[in-house]
Amino acid sequence: MARAFLALGLLVASCNAGTTVWSGNFNSYPNASAFDNCKYSGSWADEVGEWQWYIHGAENTSYYLALDPSFKNPADTNETHGLRVRIDTTSTWNSQFERTDDPVVDSTAVSVPEKTTANLGTGNLLYHFSISHPSTNLPDPTLEHQICFFESHFTEMKYGVSPNGSQLTWMVQSVPQYEFDFSPGTWINIAYDIDASRFSASTVGLWASTGSNPLVKVVQNMAASTSTNSEDWHLGVLRLVNGGTPEDWYFSGVYIETAPITTSVGTGGGGTTSGTSTSSTTKSQSSTSSSSSSTSSAPQSTQTAYGQCGGTGYTGPTACSSGWSCVAVSPPYYYQCLQQ
Repeated sequence: MARAFLALGLLVASCNAGTTVWSGNFNSYPNASAFDNCKYSGSWADEVGEWQWYIHGAENTSYYLALDPSFKNPADTNETHGLRVRIDTTSTWNSQFERTDDPVVDSTAVSVPEKTTANLGTGNLLYHFSISHPSTNLPDPTLEHQICFFESHFTEMKYGVSPNGSQLTWMVQSVPQYEFDFSPGTWINIAYDIDASRFSASTVGLWASTGSNPLVKVVQNMAASTSTNSEDWHLGVLRLVNGGTPEDWYFSGVYIETAPITTSVGTGGGGTTSGTSTSSTTKSQSSTSSSSSSTSSAPQSTQTAYGQCGGTGYTGPTACSSGWSCVAVSPPYYYQCLQQ
């Protein structure tokens, strides 16, 4: 298997938008070396901001992970860059987590950290991400790939499986439900719709589009054995073979929101509300709610619950809504509005 993971959301300014409860926005990460601070080292307490990188090989971080504007959906105006994840035979799945029924694996992964305080297992949630790949280091259509899944794999994307290995296929309980052309350079936008008292209702549907087109409901919700502990959502790729050629996968626009869905691509997960944004690029390490000083009389925008409120490269709101404080989750990279 080869792995490459990531995860989850922000707030959007749209009359049809839900509220973001988890953000995977990459704006606060200046370069791939920032992920060195969140490599798994025998403890789940070493997350950095939104991510924990716990599947990786012996090469430098910059070999497996890279951040660049060319790695994001061009329609995504909310992020300055996307993430490229590379899989090859040097990247390995940590043997202490290897199940005896699994093959030996090549792996690279970044996953949702345990520090999120959002409940990602109740209500009606939409799990957003955009995925693509370049014309080099192509994914192998003869090998099974499991993409963007929960630990129980009740829903996921797959590549390299029947009936058409070259198609990106949405699965529910390991049964194909919808296929996409996955040509190089094509951006596919996805939202898993997990509904009705959320996971307790045990249904999942699919919203999708390509390029800059708005998301549409392509598969209505159906029964599934949904489950999550709010920590087991993985955005990325698991290749079920050891020894394949290098593959590059691109991700952007990653966030989780409550219903109703944000259908526009590249605007969700931004974290800005109405008003003027602040000019601060780095939040101070204070764990209390604060706003940047300003001589303007215009009202400052405020960040919503669980939204990003500071960090390296961040330019959005630094003040949290009433009852919430801007907490240094992983200074200087990431600050988040958490309940006081």
